[in-house]
Amino acid sequence: MPPPFLFGLPLPRFPAYIARMDDLDLPEVPEGFVERFAQEPRDPAELYLISPPELDAGFADRLKAALDAGPVAAFQLRLKGPDDHAIARAAEPLQTICADRDVAFIINDSMALAKRLGADGVHLGQSDGDPREARELLGREAQIGVTCHNSRHLAMEAGEAGADYVAFGAFYPTATKDVSHRADPAILGWWSVVSPIPSVAIGGITAATAAEIAKAGADFIAVSGAIWNDPKGEAAAVWAFLEALAR
Repeated sequence: MPPPFLFGLPLPRFPAYIARMDDLDLPEVPEGFVERFAQEPRDPAELYLISPPELDAGFADRLKAALDAGPVAAFQLRLKGPDDHAIARAAEPLQTICADRDVAFIINDSMALAKRLGADGVHLGQSDGDPREARELLGREAQIGVTCHNSRHLAMEAGEAGADYVAFGAFYPTATKDVSHRADPAILGWWSVVSPIPSVAIGGITAATAAEIAKAGADFIAVSGAIWNDPKGEAAAVWAFLEALAR
């Protein structure tokens, strides 16, 4: 069974009117834009887990507990510091855990490592390469995501380049990584109207704020610290998010 949010078919190019909207260079999404143009009800947002920046010896069991707690669409391995060989060794058991549960296994930053591991996809920052290059290397069915910060322009560029999803954020303060961009939730609603490409919301989201971000227009809620640092454990944290998203 393929990972749950692989799309397979290439997405259409953006119509000209979307490009013209970006040329207006508005400082924020026009008030009432989403309410005016949204036509169809949206599916509930799904959970997208991101690893902590360092893994402890028992992380594989913790990942099992998180994924077994309820439906999770994807898991991204995002380790900072180790070289590709060390990341590959850490990835092997985690990739098996995800495959056994039909959860997409995504590698952060490195399309070469994603190719080496046969990962379901890669998530690219703005300095990690072109989605077109990733598509050529990883193939038609690979899931390619692109960080777009708080920029409509970057999101449209990513869409034109063949990204399968765009990631906006950070929406709230976060201790997981240093961030220099803060996004307004309105960008999620704008994107849901102008593009068929799913959006991922990331950055400081908690179970208390997840419903608000989902309602704003996110298709996936990406979380790291709120899962792995929860004093009640990762399973309880996943349940809290799923309950929030169900509301």
